Amino acid sequence: MSFERIKPHFPWITLLVLVLLVGIANPSFFDPAGLLSLVSDVVPLFIMALGMTFAIYIGGIDLSVQQMANLVTVIATVYLANFGIGVALIAVAAGFIIGAFSGFVTTRLYVPSFVSTLAMGFVALSAAKYLSGQRALYMDAELRDASFGWMFGRTAGVPHELVIALVLLAIAWFLQTRTTFGRALKAVGSGELAAVASGLNVDRVKILAFAISGVFAAIAGLIFSVKLSGGDANLANGFLLLAIVAVLVGGTPLTGGVGGVVNTAIGTLIVMVIRAAMVYLEIDATQQQMVFGIVLIAAIALTIDRSKLRGVVK
Repeated sequence: MSFERIKPHFPWITLLVLVLLVGIANPSFFDPAGLLSLVSDVVPLFIMALGMTFAIYIGGIDLSVQQMANLVTVIATVYLANFGIGVALIAVAAGFIIGAFSGFVTTRLYVPSFVSTLAMGFVALSAAKYLSGQRALYMDAELRDASFGWMFGRTAGVPHELVIALVLLAIAWFLQTRTTFGRALKAVGSGELAAVASGLNVDRVKILAFAISGVFAAIAGLIFSVKLSGGDANLANGFLLLAIVAVLVGGTPLTGGVGGVVNTAIGTLIVMVIRAAMVYLEIDATQQQMVFGIVLIAAIALTIDRSKLRGVVK
């Protein structure tokens, strides 16, 4: 059996092997309550990675998602008293606008996506620092519970935040696989020049992909804020690397065109298991980042479509 034939199955095989290894080393890992808690903890990361998938699926990348989430934690905390649950709409609108502007800069000004989104990330960071006065902010517990307490309840033992994640996954899956927009995303990711030649409005597709990435990052930030009852310009720091790893390990390469949101769900579970293993092994946070950096390099090497890079990378 050739490498290319088994390559699409790597993500779930990797997940299965990791689960078995961690379970053997630490049998308590298989405790249902503990597993449910672990999955719930990675919901904000999963939602962030879910949006990132759209940017990577078209052959780009969105480096603004972490700072977008940070900005939303501040927006939600500052404006909760004024707008109540309506602050969620403000957060989503902010994510859409910043994401769409990143797409505009990428498509109309011909700035590579890693530069345009990195720059917009700094804009979001500056806005977060300005709104927060460069200090940590705290939500009023009563206001938070009145508007968003439903996010963190349980129904039949299932955390509501997990239900939110599954609903968003279903929406993202529908967009990717059951709409004209989803087919356009695949066409752009598979070959942008061919997509242009076929008459597809590539610029609009790209702008919408980055806008969706911004929206999902904003939702992740809102969940961060409500869960931690506050906002800070640095609250989501460290999640950008993990979000990229989740997408790539799941099987959506930087060259785009293959993979998708279901793959990202598997990739996020892989990240969750690796983190659980490192916590069990008492590996500190700095070394964990090192491990995920190595995992990222391996994921890129294994998933990237080198045929698209011929003549570009020597």
